[in-house]
Amino acid sequence: MNAGMTMSAVTSLADIHILMATLPGPDREAGGAADLREPQLTKPPGSLGRLEGLARWLSVWQGRHPPTMERPSARLFAGNHGVVRQGVSAFPAAVTAQMVDNFQAGGAAINQLCRAIAVAFSADAIELDRPTEDITEAAAMSEAEFLAAFNRGLGAVDRTMDVLALGEMGIGNTTAAAALACALFGGDAAAWTGPGTGLDGPDLARKTHVVQTAVRFHQVASGDPLDLLRRLGGRELAAIAGAVVAARHLRVPVVLDGFICTAAAAPLALLRDGALDHCIAGHVSAEPGHHRLLAALGKDPILNLGMRLGEASGAVLALAVLRAAVACHTGMATFATAGVSPAGSG
Repeated sequence: MNAGMTMSAVTSLADIHILMATLPGPDREAGGAADLREPQLTKPPGSLGRLEGLARWLSVWQGRHPPTMERPSARLFAGNHGVVRQGVSAFPAAVTAQMVDNFQAGGAAINQLCRAIAVAFSADAIELDRPTEDITEAAAMSEAEFLAAFNRGLGAVDRTMDVLALGEMGIGNTTAAAALACALFGGDAAAWTGPGTGLDGPDLARKTHVVQTAVRFHQVASGDPLDLLRRLGGRELAAIAGAVVAARHLRVPVVLDGFICTAAAAPLALLRDGALDHCIAGHVSAEPGHHRLLAALGKDPILNLGMRLGEASGAVLALAVLRAAVACHTGMATFATAGVSPAGSG
């Protein structure tokens, strides 16, 4: 594929299944090159801990060695949710559009984080004037609406990105994420449902009941992860899933943000083993369902800072760690070039 190529739009759910069936695997040659270089660096074996594995992971999924971190990007998708009418958020749906304006004006936390570590950022608001349906009463999206949102994600990725941090904004979307995760992996709704924007007491109990009601309403689709995403997710979740698929085909490693972002990618993991191997968890959020979901997916987060903001904030912070991993792997002298004896490195 050419450097700037993006994915072609899908026109049916069958097209998505074709994309999933043709996912490229890891670049073993690039991984082998990383394995050869790492023991030669002027340090004791394993002394940089997880940084060593992160550098290799980037090589494997970028499809080249040495790995690079010159063009990291963050993409945020925003959507509105009809389930908000059930009182599942401390904020009204209008805040979604207001926050998108704030992103575009450069006033949000994510803007400061991207500036601080030199990450390109863009926010894509998807039909905010048309919230999804209330998931306790109907499917969130028709197939056409789902595909349109999925295609927004497919088109947001290009091969020039070294790595992609994904995030979201959408009042009510922790409810959608909790319902989706519960439908995909089972268990009690209470185990997946958290405070989101700050609910507690009776408000949190109501939100948990809404999640339970939605999961039961859509249990007819329990064997189809993509249909569950259509029924229980939101436009921003569908777009994130599209971006994850596009990134795999374009050899762009992905850093997932918090609970909503991880829930959006989770259906792909159930469609094909290894579908999320090119994705890493940037952090574990304070939203309790995120811990449970990462365990179900076998993802070990890079950071644990007690964050629950969304916006790709945790994922972007993790990019700083990836940048450090690449700097060490590519910039350190080897024992031979530095004239240092390996026996004296400890």
